[in-house]
Amino acid sequence: MQPNLQTAYSATLGDARQKVLRNTYALLGLSLIPTVIGALIGTNLSFMFLRTSPIMGMLLMLAGLYGLMFAIEKNRYSPVGAYLMFAFTFLMGILLGPLLQVALRLQNGPGLIMVAGGATSLIFLVMATIGATTKRDLSGVGSFLSAGFIVLMVAMIANIFLRIPMFQLVIAAGFALFSALIIMYQVKQVVAGGETSYISAALTIYVSIYNLFTSLLQILIAVSGNNRN
Repeated sequence: MQPNLQTAYSATLGDARQKVLRNTYALLGLSLIPTVIGALIGTNLSFMFLRTSPIMGMLLMLAGLYGLMFAIEKNRYSPVGAYLMFAFTFLMGILLGPLLQVALRLQNGPGLIMVAGGATSLIFLVMATIGATTKRDLSGVGSFLSAGFIVLMVAMIANIFLRIPMFQLVIAAGFALFSALIIMYQVKQVVAGGETSYISAALTIYVSIYNLFTSLLQILIAVSGNNRN
């Protein structure tokens, strides 16, 4: 009887983890809708507060975003968390506005946006598949990511004051690599049972996809030249 009970328990546990993963992907997919709506609105806004006071605007923006993320995590096992997630992704879509405006002023801007989106989708599929299927222990990757996050945040805040274009590209490349690894690590956490909230998992992966897309688009804009419409 004991082996049968153990097998049944393992099967139930596996089903629960797969359910979390399915719900994570479902919430991610739904979160793209308010993101797209927000991005369409953002491309038509002036964002004068970021131009007149970029440092204060950036700090206020970060405070608002991290406040929403904190609220989502506090409600990670409640439907309220999912609704807050939609509000967060709508705001993130609006904040894509300045970057999309820069891209759309270029002759090949729409193409660059499509390439960045396609590359983001491909990287997500590859890294999520690796995370879902790998048998390796990724705890070492987790330690590396914790240190990498601190380095990237310090670099990003420093460049708010320094405003060095080449340094910004280095940061963008770092965020692209960091985000790809986070996707793999987070999916692995869900599959291994280390993450039991699909809302938390979806939030982490969404932010990684967002950062990956914006980082790739920044790099593409920089290397494509400055030909404007």
